Amino acid sequence: MIGIICALPEELKEIREGMEPDGELEFSGIRYYMGKLYGKDVVCAVCGVGKVFAAICTQTMILKFHPGMILNVGVAGSLSDGLSVTDIVIARQLVQHDMDVTALGEPLGKILGSDIQYIPTDEEIRDRLFSAIMELNAENAFGGKEVKALQGTVVSGDQFISSKGKKQLLVEIFKALACEMEGAAVAQVCYVNKVPFCVLRSISDSADSGAGLDYPAFVALASANSAKVIHRFLQES
Repeated sequence: MIGIICALPEELKEIREGMEPDGELEFSGIRYYMGKLYGKDVVCAVCGVGKVFAAICTQTMILKFHPGMILNVGVAGSLSDGLSVTDIVIARQLVQHDMDVTALGEPLGKILGSDIQYIPTDEEIRDRLFSAIMELNAENAFGGKEVKALQGTVVSGDQFISSKGKKQLLVEIFKALACEMEGAAVAQVCYVNKVPFCVLRSISDSADSGAGLDYPAFVALASANSAKVIHRFLQES
């Protein structure tokens, strides 16, 4: 079974299109949709925004449905001049930028009491997602626009990043390509449960002073691009 977690209904809507339903269950206020896509058993959910909701959803999905992998899919703010709206980032690793025990001599993002700072995603899943994007580009499947796809660090925190200063800080400290609010929480839960996972984000805004206007304007378009990648990934899995 493949688990798919999105933060927002817009992010999951097109992923579920064509899914042969096989029931729904609700745990802790989160609804899980089971079914088949391209002959694959799938369970998917809208977790809600933020790391706590993401962690609740991921742990519940693992305990109740036992997926062989989990994909966290959605949108993010760009931290790179090389990434524009609707381009895509595949996370090589994730870190919580708002996990701060630096007063105790630890680096920003280090989880106290563990050896965890950066959590790596599954290499095989990453490669397959990247191949799916390249195939879709070759088929001109992104509405006539070639979508750039980069792999690198994604940072997560319970903050909507919308200032140039904060954006520059995240780049300087973490060399990150994108910022969002759930991926590193999904990563931590998958890591401790030893479940292969990956995080894919389509860019919805530039994480600067214009982000508040860009995000509502482009979230649907960015979500559609992410959904296309997941559909191709499942077709070829």
